[in-house]
Amino acid sequence: MTTSFLLRSCAVLAASVAAIALAACDDDTTGASGTDVRLQNHSVTPALLKFKDVSGVEAYSLFGSDDTFPESPGYIFGGSADGSGLLKNSDGTFTMVINNEDNFSVSRITLDRTFKPVKGEYLVNSDGGRWRLCSATLATMEEHGFGPTYLTCGESGEESMTHAINPLGPVNQSNPVSGLGHWSAENAVPLAKDAFSGRTAIIIGDDDSGPHGGQVALYVANSVGDLTGGSLYVLARTDNNTREMDMKMGQTYNVEFRRIDNHTSLTGAQINQKSTDLKSIAFGRVEDIDYRKGGGASSRELYFNVTGQDNSGANADYSRTKYGRVYRLKLNDGDPTEGTLEVILDGDDRNGPAKTFQNVDNICVTTNYLYTQEDPNGYGDETHDSYIYQYNLSTKEVKVVCELDHRRGDAKYNVGGESRFGAWEYGSLVDISDRIGIPNTFSLCIQPHTWTGERYRNPDGGSGRPNENQASQVVILKGLPR
Repeated sequence: MTTSFLLRSCAVLAASVAAIALAACDDDTTGASGTDVRLQNHSVTPALLKFKDVSGVEAYSLFGSDDTFPESPGYIFGGSADGSGLLKNSDGTFTMVINNEDNFSVSRITLDRTFKPVKGEYLVNSDGGRWRLCSATLATMEEHGFGPTYLTCGESGEESMTHAINPLGPVNQSNPVSGLGHWSAENAVPLAKDAFSGRTAIIIGDDDSGPHGGQVALYVANSVGDLTGGSLYVLARTDNNTREMDMKMGQTYNVEFRRIDNHTSLTGAQINQKSTDLKSIAFGRVEDIDYRKGGGASSRELYFNVTGQDNSGANADYSRTKYGRVYRLKLNDGDPTEGTLEVILDGDDRNGPAKTFQNVDNICVTTNYLYTQEDPNGYGDETHDSYIYQYNLSTKEVKVVCELDHRRGDAKYNVGGESRFGAWEYGSLVDISDRIGIPNTFSLCIQPHTWTGERYRNPDGGSGRPNENQASQVVILKGLPR
């Protein structure tokens, strides 16, 4: 389920089109001066996308589960590709780390100087992963003041934890960190190093649909890169109203993060109870989080998705969103525990700008835009396959960038019969422009859940998910405004 990571800016591209042809295999895009990157279709699998209302975007299929990597012919890329991050190495090659969510594992892909995938391996297999690994954030010295450290969250219930992994280190060295607490977390996002100078602040999204609801949590350490010695907080309204649906678009709410004492000695169940005791806002499954790029105050302007849950069980009173919402959280200068909260897109308003939301999950924020990506909602009322929406942070205009292409006429991608509307979902969308030297370029993970087969069964070799047999892919989007 999940995304967030390294993004910047560009102007809106106007004209709407029904579809944009994928770049042909012999087409390429040359990198900026001083780079050797060439964007090409390197995969035998086509990009499983259909473009909608944003013109000028090209898709290149980078790699997927049917591809063979020259330097590791036995490696098979797992299913449900989700959180990811990219590093440029000192020799001009690249390292990409990617969660294979339902495999409970993390892949590490080496790309050569031209950006061709040449090697794959499992940095962490299911024995070390332990939980469903959803979205993730790759912290770097350049942006966050520490790292490289790959923060990837467990999302298998309230006792799950967040791993801090060296993306360039030896394999199977997972490292759950107690400092970030126990949550059923989607992502743990360290803010940029200039957000709160001399400190590390990490925002955590709690994807919980139970009685306590999903939380927005904050970890703050008084030294940069300290993941163990800081304090843990949960988000609450200053008036103690805990109901999500009592917040409306067009209004601003004063909020504060309230400290959970002695959190490293608490179980996830105890942290959940403490959150409720502190009158935290009970959201309907907090998903991915990202902050606006551009430095300074922008680094304290955060956005997060609440994916929603059906109006039954813990949400029988409809106190939480059903179809999903996007929130803006602005933190005060100098104090990460105080700020304001606003609803900027509300999927439960079926006449508003987010009226087609079917549960939003991953999020990606640049200087000028917000991109939010849909999941299947499981309610059976989906009307389209999963979209990526573009939200203009200045004009508030909403457009649909693309829709997943289920290729329902091809049984390869629809094992067991044609997939239903919205059955597939996206993983992370990451701005890689500055890494590869080509503006407005993003990596995108795709989870085609009905693309399954024996070839893909237990590809990481761990004992945690021996019967997992999904496939997935990673594509590159060029020309997407940032």
